[in-house]
Amino acid sequence: MLKLIVYKFYCFCQMHVYLLSRAACLQLQSRHRRAWIIDSFTIEEGHPGPFPYELGQIDIDRAYRVHFELSGEGVDQEPKGVLSIDKESGILFVHKPVDYEEKDLLTLKFEAKKSDLSLDTKLGIQISITDINDNPPVFQTSLYEITTREETTQGSFLVTVLAHDRDKRGSPNSTFHYELKSVSPQTENIQFFMDKDMGQISFKGCLDHEVADKFTLLVEAKDHGDVISLSSSTTVVINVQDGNNHLPIITGQTGSGKVKEGETGTSPLRIHVTDKDTRDSPAWRVKYTITGEDAQHFNIETDPETNDGILTVLTPLNYEEMTTKNLTILVENEAPFFRCTVKNKAVSGLWTVDMVSGEKAASFHSQTVNVIVEVEDVNDPPAFLVTVKEAIVEENSPVGTWVEKVTAHDPDSTHSRDFVYKVGDDPAGWVKVDPKTGDIVTSKIFDRESPHVVNGIYTVLIHAVDKGDPQMTGTATVNIHVADQNDNVPQLETDFVDVCVSDDVTMTNITAFDLDENPFGGPFTFELLGDVKNKWKLNPSYGYSAGLVAESGAFVGRHTVSVKILDMQGQFGVYSLSVIVCDCSLAPNCRIRRENAIGASSGVVGLVFLALLLLFAGLLLTLFVTCKKQFTHIQFPVSEGTTLDSHMESPGTDCKVPLNVNSGSTDEHTSKLHNGAQHLISTNMWIKYSDEGMEEHLYKQQVPRETYFRHSSNSESVYSEAFLALLQRRLTLLHETEDELLDYEPHFYTDEGHEDTPPDLDNISIPETDSFHHVLHNLSPEFNSLASICRKHPKY
Repeated sequence: MLKLIVYKFYCFCQMHVYLLSRAACLQLQSRHRRAWIIDSFTIEEGHPGPFPYELGQIDIDRAYRVHFELSGEGVDQEPKGVLSIDKESGILFVHKPVDYEEKDLLTLKFEAKKSDLSLDTKLGIQISITDINDNPPVFQTSLYEITTREETTQGSFLVTVLAHDRDKRGSPNSTFHYELKSVSPQTENIQFFMDKDMGQISFKGCLDHEVADKFTLLVEAKDHGDVISLSSSTTVVINVQDGNNHLPIITGQTGSGKVKEGETGTSPLRIHVTDKDTRDSPAWRVKYTITGEDAQHFNIETDPETNDGILTVLTPLNYEEMTTKNLTILVENEAPFFRCTVKNKAVSGLWTVDMVSGEKAASFHSQTVNVIVEVEDVNDPPAFLVTVKEAIVEENSPVGTWVEKVTAHDPDSTHSRDFVYKVGDDPAGWVKVDPKTGDIVTSKIFDRESPHVVNGIYTVLIHAVDKGDPQMTGTATVNIHVADQNDNVPQLETDFVDVCVSDDVTMTNITAFDLDENPFGGPFTFELLGDVKNKWKLNPSYGYSAGLVAESGAFVGRHTVSVKILDMQGQFGVYSLSVIVCDCSLAPNCRIRRENAIGASSGVVGLVFLALLLLFAGLLLTLFVTCKKQFTHIQFPVSEGTTLDSHMESPGTDCKVPLNVNSGSTDEHTSKLHNGAQHLISTNMWIKYSDEGMEEHLYKQQVPRETYFRHSSNSESVYSEAFLALLQRRLTLLHETEDELLDYEPHFYTDEGHEDTPPDLDNISIPETDSFHHVLHNLSPEFNSLASICRKHPKY
């Protein structure tokens, strides 16, 4: 039995069924499953049918009955439904045509099963698809369009077309060639041809845009199929770009050809040209070039609309130098010129042509035209020989001092001078000029320290004005260097300083300046004049600043110190320096204290105004509620001042303040007390009352600079009218000087102590049982402190 199986296997291999591997043989020898591949079936692409038709049969010799199954490509895989097998006979059937370009080989699996469905035989089957010529060559695009220059030389490749055939590679069905089927339009001087294998298109002869600006070519690709030959076509459009094969032709010129001397930007003439090349192309557009020795005076531009050349004057022309200008203008196109002519049309190969381009075409590339421009005479301004002159004048020179001389000439008059000199710009009016000779002299005394002198130079402008119509003016600049003199004495930068007194030596700087320059200025020598022993000294006393030292004799207050300042040449000035001496133990310096006092005074003014309004309202209320209205007029001499002069170093002995309240004063001491009290009332000092009421409320609000008097129903009402008069006078005064009070800086009086801690005054009270007259006649010793501070400072 084993020998029979091996023999049958050998015979089957002879029928083109081959064993896949040695392992398969081992399987047969061991009676395992057998795997087979059959490669003897082919299907022709595009078979016309009818369908189904029998492709072949798979026959396996068995003593027992088997049935067949088929699967894989063409059955249950794409392309599906192409093949089937008869389960009993093993016959293969084809049910529809196949496409080689989609699938050129079908791989299937064949199985033979026993009646019990066990696997008997397993085979692999490959069915080949044979190609037919069913695809023509196809071009990459249906239209090729290019643009080539007119001056392109013959034999140049213009464009390459490409096609592709989907049939079996390397077979006659996929091999093709190119053919040039037609050319439109047909011209005598051009012939197109192409490479049949590569698809490259070229030409013979000369392209001429004016003859044909576009060619349309029909190209065909045809395959080499055995049974049938297939083909397709494409269109090639070749546009011919116009080249410069026509020169511009000068047709004439328009314009006066005249220009006035001195004018620029005018156009004396216009050149006209024509050109047969395509309008607005580089072959048509013209460019102009001016040659000659006078070319720098002119410019020429191309009119983009008409292609004309517009000549303009670039720099001023001078009639006196030359009355005419001769110009040569070169006319050429932007694109280089070329020329192509067919001489002989050869049967094979390229034709014989005459091609002129590059350097050979230089003589054809341009044309020239000569033009004449006439210069018209106009009235020229006088011209100075030197437009900027330098001169030197010493300041304080007498009027009439010669400064400099300017000279001009008239270009229009070569034999006589027909113009006059005038002063143009003279900021300070210091000079005058002789109208005929141009001599400049001083008309005022020069001052080097004048603001019109900048960096030591005084600048004037001199004009030369002719008598033409219109009048023309030439200008020259004269820079007059003003030599300095020692005509200014040194000066103090400020005439007041502050000095602090302390146990240590204190000093402040005083600085001087001089309007004169070196060597008539600093450094300076400082000297103190007058009685300054043990009071003031200088350290240092030489330089641009000196140190003013306060000695033990410089008391607190305001001082006047005479200072003499000498420059390097001995010129000097004497100045009164106001010096304020103060105790700076509670503040860094006097200035800070003064500024604090000024700031505080501004707030006090506002409080005073508010307090007066409140007092006025309280007095009105008192008038309305008083049962008995009886008033006695009391005359108060009210002072216009707002602060008291005081001198704490020698208090009270020279106080003479008149008081006319009552002439019944009996002793000198009482009179002085009366005077102090009355002056206190007139200058708005504070008086504190003992009882509570509106006056005490105002005092608690610390309203300064006003005197308040107590009034009640059981006291004398004689004071009400006095209060009203005083209040009305103060309100009127504050209203009139409101703006001044806002900016008012208090005067400095003799130091009475630190402003933030005013000295305490004795408590002064007026009993309700006493009248105001009685109080004034019997001033108690508490008024001594007030009376002692009324003496005015000697400075004021």
